[in-house]
Amino acid sequence: MTLRIGTFDGGPDSLDHEATWLLGHTQHIAFGALRRRGEELLVDALLHVRCRYLALLGAGRASCRAHGFEGPVPGPAAVTPSPRQLGGDRFAIVEQGQLVERRLLFPRSSLPVLEPTTNPCATAPCTTADHKRGAACCRDLQVEILCSKTDATLEALIRSRLSPYLCKITREGEDALEAETISACAYLDGGGRTCSLHGRLRNDGRPAKPDLCTEWPPKGKGLHPGCVFRPGKG
Repeated sequence: MTLRIGTFDGGPDSLDHEATWLLGHTQHIAFGALRRRGEELLVDALLHVRCRYLALLGAGRASCRAHGFEGPVPGPAAVTPSPRQLGGDRFAIVEQGQLVERRLLFPRSSLPVLEPTTNPCATAPCTTADHKRGAACCRDLQVEILCSKTDATLEALIRSRLSPYLCKITREGEDALEAETISACAYLDGGGRTCSLHGRLRNDGRPAKPDLCTEWPPKGKGLHPGCVFRPGKG
């Protein structure tokens, strides 16, 4: 499928943060090369979420609950590793519509800095719809899939994926579907709770961490159970 990241309304670097954020979610999504279409930035992607009609029968057998076919359990899809943490201070991020390797450092300061280096979500016991605890906002994302009304096959394939790993699919226009998917961010550290980009800077001085990750929601508007911004959470 093809995902639409956005439009270059604010110049050639205006989608750097949004594209970096999207291409970080590599747990269940394999991304191809970024490309421009006019003023839009697109990326081809392969979503590794099985069909919801697949029924496991045991003894290595499976059947299709929609059509009745039966056969061996399909093998796991081969996923090409897409690392975003490259070791030390080196990371893969997006700059001006291209995925590049950069050295991202913490700002130098002679005085201790409490904010924004403190991440209020680092230890939050939040959960996504698959009941996995921790870093829910770094695992739950909304995507815009290019799929015209005439492409019935693609739309049927998208709508048949296993919920909640791909769900809440709605048609928002003639050429696109919106959906929610679960795919963990590769910028999370080994414990899967804290962001390795948090507090680092790009070479031009902008935060390395995508801006939408640190635009905390209004108090009480958190969407995930356990969110630190939900009512009564400090």
